[in-house]
Amino acid sequence: MDHSCYGDRHNIGQYCALSWSQVAGEYICWRQLPYRYVALWNTVRILLNLVNLAIGLLVMMYPILCKVRFETLHLLLRERALWVQVAISFVLNWIIAPLLMVGLAWAFLPDRQDLREGLIFVGIARCIAMVLIWTDLAKGDGDYCAVLVAFNSILQIVLFAPFAVFYIRVVSNSSNKLTVSYTKVASSVAVFLGIPLGAAIVTRLALRSVLGESKYQNYFIRYISPWSLIGLIYTIIVLFTSQGAHVASQITSVLRVCAPLIVYFFVMFSATVFLCWKLGFGYRVSCTQSFTAASNNFELAIAVVVAVYGAGSGQALASTVGPLIEVPVLVALVYVLQWTKRRLGWKG
Repeated sequence: MDHSCYGDRHNIGQYCALSWSQVAGEYICWRQLPYRYVALWNTVRILLNLVNLAIGLLVMMYPILCKVRFETLHLLLRERALWVQVAISFVLNWIIAPLLMVGLAWAFLPDRQDLREGLIFVGIARCIAMVLIWTDLAKGDGDYCAVLVAFNSILQIVLFAPFAVFYIRVVSNSSNKLTVSYTKVASSVAVFLGIPLGAAIVTRLALRSVLGESKYQNYFIRYISPWSLIGLIYTIIVLFTSQGAHVASQITSVLRVCAPLIVYFFVMFSATVFLCWKLGFGYRVSCTQSFTAASNNFELAIAVVVAVYGAGSGQALASTVGPLIEVPVLVALVYVLQWTKRRLGWKG
C-alpha cells in the first residue's frame, strides 16, 4: 500500500493548521494593538496635562511668592504665635483632614473600592500650591501662608507614602498591592512648588537690591500681579478641557464622587473658620489656616494614582474629579469668607 499520498495530505493538513493558528494569533495581536495604543495615549495625555498644570501653577504662584518677605521670615520664625499656627495646621492637615476623607469615602462609596481609594489619595495630598492663590484672593496673610506651605511640603515628602499605605492597606483593608515612591512624591513637590519658589526668592532678593523696595513694589509687583489670575484661569481651562470627555463618559461615577468632595470642602473650611474665630485669631491668619486645611494637592494625587493604578482606573477618575470640584467651590468660599469678615467685623 502506498502511504506517500497519505503522508503528503497529512503534512498539508498540519501546515494548514499551523498557518491558521498563526493567522489567528496575529489577528488577536492586531486586535489588541488599539487597546494598547489607547492605554499609551491615556498615559501620555495625563502627563501632558500635568505639564500644562505645572505651567499654569508656575504662572499663578510666581507673582504671589514674589510678594512674600523672605528677607524677614527668620524674624517671623522667632514668634511663638507662628509655632502655635504651625501646630494647629499639623493637626488639621495631617490628622483630621485624612480621617474625614476616609470616613466620607466609606460613607458615600461603600461598594466602590476604586473610587474610594482615589478619594483617599486626594485626602492625604495636602495643598502646597493653590492655597497661595486662595489666600491672596481672600486677603489672607501671605507670609504665614508661605511658612505653612513650606512646612506641609516637607511633611508631604515624609508622610505621603506611609499615609497612603496606612489608610488604604490597613484602615481600608484593601487587597491591592500598593507601592508609593518617595522619589515620585519629592519630585512632584520640587516641580509644583520648588520651581516657582526658587524663582521668586532669586527674583525678590536680586531686584530689591537693584531697584530698591519702592520701585520693586510699585513697578515690578504691580506689573506681574495680574498674572496670578491669568494663571488661575489657564489652570481651570486645562482641568476642564482635559477631563471633560473622561468625566462625561462616566457621569454616574463622577456624581457619586462629587458628593463626598463637596461635603469635605465645606466641613473642613467652615470648621476651621469657626475654630480660628473662637480662639480669637485675626482674620488674615484664620483665612490662611482655613484655605490650607480645605485645599488639596491634586497634582500629586493624580500623578501618583496614574503611576500606581493606571490612567483608565477608577482611582484616576476620582482623583481627577477632585480639582474639578475644588476650584469652583473654593472660589465661592473666597467670597463667603470676605462676606463673613464684613458681617462679623473681623479685624487683624
